[in-house]
Amino acid sequence: MGRAKLPRKSTVIDMTAMCDVAFLLLSFFILTTKFKPAEAIAVTTPSSVAAKVAPTKDFVLVTITKDGKVFLTIDDEQKRELVANSLNASRNLGINVPAFKKAGFIGSSFAGMNSFLALPEEARVGDKLPGIPCKDSANNELTVWMQVLNEAYAGGKMDLLLKGDNVAKYPSFKSVMQAFKKNDIQKFLMITNPENAPAGSDLWKKSMSGEKQEN
Repeated sequence: MGRAKLPRKSTVIDMTAMCDVAFLLLSFFILTTKFKPAEAIAVTTPSSVAAKVAPTKDFVLVTITKDGKVFLTIDDEQKRELVANSLNASRNLGINVPAFKKAGFIGSSFAGMNSFLALPEEARVGDKLPGIPCKDSANNELTVWMQVLNEAYAGGKMDLLLKGDNVAKYPSFKSVMQAFKKNDIQKFLMITNPENAPAGSDLWKKSMSGEKQEN
């Protein structure tokens, strides 16, 4: 006797709950996403074929503009508080610590720090800012900044980045290097504009063969 055939029925899946979850997740990511803020100082970096990616969190960035002005960015808010308190204690600057914690980007001398911090955030941008005095070896304030940063990061790793404009003059870089050297800072990452290795070069041959590059 033949086997009875069961009637086929189409499968229906209710997607309402899944759509609700998808929209909830989308709303969550939109509301909690922290977008990268616009750069306060525009710098055209030189090109290189380095493959190493610079850190995007908890870093210290020294920026040199085409005019040779020097600026400092401290990404970690807790480290900014330590730096401000250290400067107030050692140099009696009277820095507004809450304002300094929010700033992150520094583009003024010690004498003009509170005036700089009093500016609206949208005004603390552009090449009209004075920058950190660094050109005069007798008054290289970046040396002091590096000293207090070393103290703030004592026992931990400081990811130090250097970003210089492609047309900045050598004396500007030399002053920054002197500030690093005086604080025994030997390692830092240079921010460049990545590009492919020239065809036929040793680096190009390594990348084509799949050999791991050393940085």
